[in-house]
Amino acid sequence: MLNPQLPQSVTVRLSQFVLAAVLVAFHLGLVFSGLISNLVSRPLHMALALPWILVIAAKPGLMRVTGSLLAVAGIAACLWVAVRHSALSDQYGFLENDRQILIAVVLLVVVLEAARRAIGWPLPLVASLALAYGLLGQYVPGEFGHSGVPINSFLGTLTIAEGGLWGSLTGVSVSIVAIFVIFGAVLNAGEAGQGFMNIAAAAAGRLTGGAAKVSVLSSALFGSISGSASANVASTGSITLPAMSRLGYPKRLAAAVEAVASSGGQIMPPLMGAGAFVMVELTGVPYTGIMAAALLPALLYFFAVWMGINAYARRFELSAIPDSEKPATREVIVTSAFFLVPFAVLMWGMFGARYTPQYAACMAIIAGAVMLFIDADLAFDWQRSRARLEQAVLTAARQVSMIAAIILCASIVIGVLGITGLGVKITSLILSGSGGLLWPSLLLTALACLILGMEVPTTAAYVICVSVAGPALIQLGLQPLQAHLFVFWFALISTITPPVCGAVFIAAGMIGENWLKVALTGMALGVGLYVIPLGMIANPAIIELASHPLDAALAMVQIGLGLAFISYGLIAAQNIGVKLALVAIGLAVVFIRVLTG
Repeated sequence: MLNPQLPQSVTVRLSQFVLAAVLVAFHLGLVFSGLISNLVSRPLHMALALPWILVIAAKPGLMRVTGSLLAVAGIAACLWVAVRHSALSDQYGFLENDRQILIAVVLLVVVLEAARRAIGWPLPLVASLALAYGLLGQYVPGEFGHSGVPINSFLGTLTIAEGGLWGSLTGVSVSIVAIFVIFGAVLNAGEAGQGFMNIAAAAAGRLTGGAAKVSVLSSALFGSISGSASANVASTGSITLPAMSRLGYPKRLAAAVEAVASSGGQIMPPLMGAGAFVMVELTGVPYTGIMAAALLPALLYFFAVWMGINAYARRFELSAIPDSEKPATREVIVTSAFFLVPFAVLMWGMFGARYTPQYAACMAIIAGAVMLFIDADLAFDWQRSRARLEQAVLTAARQVSMIAAIILCASIVIGVLGITGLGVKITSLILSGSGGLLWPSLLLTALACLILGMEVPTTAAYVICVSVAGPALIQLGLQPLQAHLFVFWFALISTITPPVCGAVFIAAGMIGENWLKVALTGMALGVGLYVIPLGMIANPAIIELASHPLDAALAMVQIGLGLAFISYGLIAAQNIGVKLALVAIGLAVVFIRVLTG
């Protein structure tokens, strides 16, 4: 029990730590506890997340008061579902009385408000429109109306069955995403972040344009555990942006390098953010298969960025990092161990011992937690270690809760699509609008991903877009994994593409440059983000590394050659005619199978 004599700040801090520790322990415990009903684990996941979104993150005053009331109501409703899960499973998604309807309404309202507070209006607005369509769609004329769903059945399917809030997406958030978020938080709390920077500086600092290449490598490494472009910019950018400024890099180039490199984190194995784990659930492809398919395209993306930096380095005569600013060899070796050891445990667990990804991640979490007690001097400091452990637990709780808010809200949309059949109707619209042709369908899907991705997080944009467009693309001949990777990549391009480009805004603000200049430079540097997903469709062997490694390698070389032409044409060539010719040659190399087929 908390001592009432303690200062309020200490009491609040201790309370938050206890809440965070319970959340972390719950999710780790699920991995080792065996089978637990989905109508228990998933509502408890939401109940543990609500205080962080609605209370702890709220501003003091009215927002915190209303947030507290909503959190209490939401937690009570979640606990009611968890406690009564056996009886509710026998109702088959049909609410039996007004009290149950009230609880369903409370759950939906709390989820919408939690998502609004966590990420703003766009996603909750889409979910609200979906709910309105489910309730009133029978009044919509034409083929986009539906025959009507009884309110007891509609709300019940969303709230007491596994067809809405407690569906497979939330299951991914509970059992896999939360574990890897905890893993990332543990790594980031220690010396791993500095290890990323040191190994990148040692590997690329001596090269022309070295500071920019250090940004690329460090962002790729850091992004592989953060899975968030914005978090990547904020963390690695705080080191790389001042370094590039000191070496005379134009501000627009420095910010663009950081934004583009950071955006690649969500497509870079092994973690790839929450999207990869959602893809496992939606495609049925094992996590290791997703990683193998995503690896070569991700490497091509960073290759294209590297080529662009080379072109800019020649234009602006950008130098390497001075020897005085390079880390010592011993420092590189020691600090790199802080992320290499946990990563080695993770890889051994998944590929050597054949454990499930979440079980292997738990082992890696234990290894990373042990290393929190050691600093770069290989010395033990109890105060520092305790602070790191506290930071890891608190960061994990905040990030798990943020993702939970997004996934739960997106689950409402997916639930309504399934209940009303709207997803099938939108699929038919895409097919008819494209004339039943693959490439027009791809372009329509890419446009939808870009528009939706500007307003909602990448994972939510991917889930919604692939739910409505994925079946159409598969019907037109794509393999499910091809379709999902294509949609996932295009859901990401909004991070650097105007008018709403989150990674660009953050990088431009950190260095004090006009965001539009940064965005235009970033689009040239990140051209691979636009070309590679289309290249995956034209050259499907690129994602078949596990089954056909030689064919995958040849496809990688082909696409890489085309990207080199495109990148050089966009950045290095000064004559407009030469620019257009090089870009045209590059596109022809990438899409030669389509052009000649």
